[in-house]
Amino acid sequence: MLFIYYNSFFRVKGFMKLKICLLLTPLVMFLAVSPVQSQSIDTVDYTPSEVELMTKRYTDSYDSLINSYYMRRLHRHQAKHKEVSMEDFDNIPDSVLMARLQALHTVIPMSFNSEVRTHIKFYLKYMSRRLDVMLMLCEYYRPLFLEGLNRYDVPEELKYLPIVESALNPMATSRVGAAGLWQFMYSTGADYGLEVNSIIDERRDPYKSTIAAARFLRNLYRAFDDWTLAIAAYNCGPGTIHKAIARSGGKRNFWEIYPYLPRETRGYIPAFIAVNYVMNYYSLHGIKPSKLEAPMRTDTVVLAGDVLMGYVQQFTGVELEELHTINPQYRTDFIPGSTGKYHLSLPTGKVAAFLANQDTIYAASRDSLSRRPINIEPDRKVGKDRSKSRGKSGSTIYHTVKKGETLSSVARTYGISVSKLKKLNGIKKDQIRVGQRLRVKS
Repeated sequence: MLFIYYNSFFRVKGFMKLKICLLLTPLVMFLAVSPVQSQSIDTVDYTPSEVELMTKRYTDSYDSLINSYYMRRLHRHQAKHKEVSMEDFDNIPDSVLMARLQALHTVIPMSFNSEVRTHIKFYLKYMSRRLDVMLMLCEYYRPLFLEGLNRYDVPEELKYLPIVESALNPMATSRVGAAGLWQFMYSTGADYGLEVNSIIDERRDPYKSTIAAARFLRNLYRAFDDWTLAIAAYNCGPGTIHKAIARSGGKRNFWEIYPYLPRETRGYIPAFIAVNYVMNYYSLHGIKPSKLEAPMRTDTVVLAGDVLMGYVQQFTGVELEELHTINPQYRTDFIPGSTGKYHLSLPTGKVAAFLANQDTIYAASRDSLSRRPINIEPDRKVGKDRSKSRGKSGSTIYHTVKKGETLSSVARTYGISVSKLKKLNGIKKDQIRVGQRLRVKS
């Protein structure tokens, strides 16, 4: 639904906030060199359904991503892309693809076989129209991913796993309820300290979910002593891998237990290898991604009180949709900041406005939550902030309706009744539309 630009969460212990700028550097060299293995799976009757499962996972998440707040602003959907010729790909010998995979410096074996070739072909086809976004997001999330993976000695090539999982969309949700960049299920997320309730879903927090994913992958490797099996277990669960090992007669190689795995997991490892190939060799296939505008930079502030995002919008000038985009873990406009353990991400240029008005934002939020609205006045000393033109206490406040909001939810955000909200805006019916500007205080 929404897309986040989230470099603020790359943090160092002991600091309340830390800004990390977008790194416009080449892809990192991986930890160690491992030979490519050409694996045989001739005992398996291959069907396209495994590829279709993986490409559907990717395209569903991508379609959600491309309609997000920032992607609409970048006008990415207007870009024209040349399709990759699949006939040209079919003429590439297996030996060439194997050599290219072997040239990658990876800890995890980049095996090659007909399955991997099929997935490379599919990803080249689908990503040829989407690769500019993937490259931009990979560079954006790169410092965050590498910090989390390196902290737990997880191979750096796993930074591409979220492309398979979510197309790098923090708001991606699977058909079975997995959520976020790393697609955590509720129970697994809870096991690794990700809080999920009616107000917050930390599976969508890029920083916290990356740390949880690194810990989970490290523990899976300790259980199987094999990174390929660990990745497969990340997809289907360690219990399923143990059962497949038992059914195979104790074999502990992914391609040997392949026939005993679920369909999606059979396609998961080939998809991971294929994404590593495409992200490194796309230019050799004639793909020239568009050059996109760099994403916005953000800073993080630790909250000292409960906050309603409507008041953050009023005093910082940051639109509500943007606030939700850069804070995807919050399910509602309410943030329980009084607990002292939650933070708010803001565009770097808006942090000063928040800090100058934070006491008023806390007070206004507190009184609205108790349904006792008070007159508030923005601090006038913060540059040319939008709040400067709103006048003295009692001035009019407007709210722009975003997707999923109702009259009730907007009224609750600002501590007023639905009837008053309708009266302020001359609304007779109970319907509002996305983008509609509502007066919430006069």
